Amino acid sequence: MTVTDAAQLPEQKFSWGTLQWLCDGKLSPGAAQTVGIAEILPGHENPLHYHPNCEEVLYMISGKGVHSFDGRAVDLGPGMTIRIPAGVKHNLRNTGSEPIRCLISFSSGDRQTVFLEQKP
Repeated sequence: MTVTDAAQLPEQKFSWGTLQWLCDGKLSPGAAQTVGIAEILPGHENPLHYHPNCEEVLYMISGKGVHSFDGRAVDLGPGMTIRIPAGVKHNLRNTGSEPIRCLISFSSGDRQTVFLEQKP
């Protein structure tokens, strides 16, 4: 068993927002999941990407946006959840006036990501 405190964990900062990992194989050796908090700033989006080794579940805590996946799009808002199967190209664009905050979970402690475009 491992306990982490978000207040003690680093955030990765990008021009589009932040990622903070709360649980994964590095923080908790042997973990079979990765869990984090993503924030996307108003008017921004994270890079188009996919995960070859795991599915992703994204739960919207606050904000609103459009989640694009394999040429389709769906509007998301607080309380909504989307499951993205492994290998599906996707990204989230903030269409609101406040930051998006979402809980993200992956079915592997060693989440792999392939970026199809670069956003610093």
